[in-house]
Amino acid sequence: MAPPAPFWKLRTLEEMSAAEWESLCDGCGRCCLHKLRDGDSGALSFTTVACRLLDVTTARCTDYARRVRRVPDCVPLTPATVREIDWLPPSCAYRRLAEGKDLPAWHPLVTGDPASVLRAGASVAGRVVSERSAGPCEHHLAEWPGRMPRVPRSRVA
Repeated sequence: MAPPAPFWKLRTLEEMSAAEWESLCDGCGRCCLHKLRDGDSGALSFTTVACRLLDVTTARCTDYARRVRRVPDCVPLTPATVREIDWLPPSCAYRRLAEGKDLPAWHPLVTGDPASVLRAGASVAGRVVSERSAGPCEHHLAEWPGRMPRVPRSRVA
């Protein structure tokens, strides 16, 4: 008999428990990077400048519970906001599930190992600078945060 399907294949984002919802985050930190939007064209550009609360060596929020109070433009993700915003990276589990896609092969819920995100090159850990020391975001434009990591399956496991 086949094992039961994982929860993300059985429930919609709206049907998930709080614990299931939180477990979808792979901890990559890409959503915590500043994005710039062109006022005329609306084009979105990614930067390597991280929110002041993001630990740039671990890609973890240093005050997750109070992040919205401490950073007023922090956007808490909900099923509704995930479907409305256009700046989540294509690797984001919330975005992927909202678009009817599966989790990437390197996602910790698939591999059972949180370090698989780093091995896959999906994490911002060690690749970004804090907004506290960055200077103008325009000096830190990068395309990789807005792209799906291309990683051989052998590097994931």
